[in-house]
Amino acid sequence: EVRRYRRGKSQGTVIAGGNGSGNRLDQLSYPEYVFVDRDHSVYVSELGNHRVMKWMEGAKQGIVVAGGQGQGNGLTQLSHPQGVVVDQLGTVYVADRGNDRIMRWPKGATQGSIIVGGNGRGGQSNQLNEPVGLSFDRHGNLYVVDCGNHRVQKFNIDSDALHLLRVDLTFFHESDSPNKRACGV
Repeated sequence: EVRRYRRGKSQGTVIAGGNGSGNRLDQLSYPEYVFVDRDHSVYVSELGNHRVMKWMEGAKQGIVVAGGQGQGNGLTQLSHPQGVVVDQLGTVYVADRGNDRIMRWPKGATQGSIIVGGNGRGGQSNQLNEPVGLSFDRHGNLYVVDCGNHRVQKFNIDSDALHLLRVDLTFFHESDSPNKRACGV
């Protein structure tokens, strides 16, 4: 389950799940990452169900917004989704860890598209190795925590042409960090 804790409060409120582990729309299975949008909707990536769920404020059940078609590498599937970010248009971006790719799911879409990776696991600039996190800066650059390669990559995404331009390969390396197991590897 996912709980919201208000500042200064020790009791949390269940805002997603809370009905045991499972694959119903009112359940979660191994929730990993959350993203909260401006409308206070909560997006949750689930390892167990290989999906991303959207829980609108006050909802008793969620809506599948990415994956949910079982574990796999098809454009309707995810494999161990991790980090999730949602833009102002409702487009969902997911770190698809098990498939070594970043997926984009436009609002209401039944399948996603690969925007980074998807070229097999590896260390080349067009490959990822278990991506776990992602974030955008105010210029629209995409940052990907490429866990298995011990690096963070920055990509400039041209959303009109779905074109990737690799801008910079490595921002920091595992040896620069005192926490050698930050990615869980």
